[in-house]
Amino acid sequence: MDEKISKFYNQYRHGNIGRRDFLRKLSLYAGGTAAAMALIPVLEKSYLRASVLPGIFPDPVQSRGKGFTGNPSNPPGMVQDDTGLVTGFINYPGATGDVRAYMARPKAERRYPAVIVIHENRGLQPHIMDVNRRMAREGFLSLAPDALSPLGGTPEDDDITKALQMNRELDYDHAVKNFVAAVKYLETHPLSNGNVGCTGFCWGGAMTNQVAVNAPSLKAAVPYYGSVPPAERVPEIEAAIMAHYASDDARINDGIKGFEEALKKAGKEYRIHIYEGTQHAFNNDTNPDRYHPEAAKLAWERTVAFFKEKLEPG
Repeated sequence: MDEKISKFYNQYRHGNIGRRDFLRKLSLYAGGTAAAMALIPVLEKSYLRASVLPGIFPDPVQSRGKGFTGNPSNPPGMVQDDTGLVTGFINYPGATGDVRAYMARPKAERRYPAVIVIHENRGLQPHIMDVNRRMAREGFLSLAPDALSPLGGTPEDDDITKALQMNRELDYDHAVKNFVAAVKYLETHPLSNGNVGCTGFCWGGAMTNQVAVNAPSLKAAVPYYGSVPPAERVPEIEAAIMAHYASDDARINDGIKGFEEALKKAGKEYRIHIYEGTQHAFNNDTNPDRYHPEAAKLAWERTVAFFKEKLEPG
């Protein structure tokens, strides 16, 4: 695939250009609208293949379907793959009704520490599903809720522009409550040890901070480059905090100093890491313009170790 086409397709997938602009550019490179439309399925397949670790779950789109309400250890729709994971979609009871979520866990039926993985402002995309599987491979019962569930769920055609618009229409307070409900769901899941952590990226990083404020039973929170909560609400946090930030991310980083001061004043446990030479979204390996492999690897290792420290019995 031509490198220029792949580059602006990735820009479109990550919301940096609109669908109309993307189609115009693709038509110019392809030699016409018809040729551009024929290229789109090829680009989609290449994107999905790149965003999923080989052999884990080869086609996230095919895995979509209605899940279940409740928490039996082997719900319908959960399937075992050849890598030792059990994955699939479930529904859990939220503040707005059933919330659709993608679950992943190791195949052995025993109790695991649980982690919520919160997506960016593009809904539950294949990349976040892959991150959820990576978390499960580390030995966690991992759940990635779809915040857009009240609006019908993340678009199945993976239309980023539409997903971004839906996210803007989302009732934020209801979304917070739905993620807090995920904490309660995992605490009582038969394959959970009752200890729940939360991590998220960008919009999901900000939401992770909100979950920490609103769910006093949460044990650990790891926001990636997320907007900080109001200083007056920081004393409500009971979870241990590990926050990851990019060095070149002025809007988000403006809040770090006040957040740290509020955490320190309230006597909270926290760790803050700033990764030099990185931009916002440095962890997203499907975004070549932002991805920083060394920083992403280090942040991931720290995140996993932190969750194991805080969520596994001593």
